[in-house]
Amino acid sequence: MTPEEREIQLRERLERIESLEQEVKKREKALKTREGAKKQIVLRLSSGLWDEIAAWAEEDFRSINGQIEYLLSDAVRRHKREK
Repeated sequence: MTPEEREIQLRERLERIESLEQEVKKREKALKTREGAKKQIVLRLSSGLWDEIAAWAEEDFRSINGQIEYLLSDAVRRHKREK
């Protein structure tokens, strides 16, 4: 391989790497935007309550986190209606 061919090959690799870096940055930004839409909290539950919510979530085809979010959202909606 001639030095010119080697240089062309290296430039092509560099362009691919730069393109991949841009794609990674784009995906990271999208992920941060999505994560920023929801807040995280630490929640301690008794094991009995956890089991009940887990069973309910399974019946509703939701994750436990999704079930807790659903229950909290429902409680807030009801509270607003009562006012």
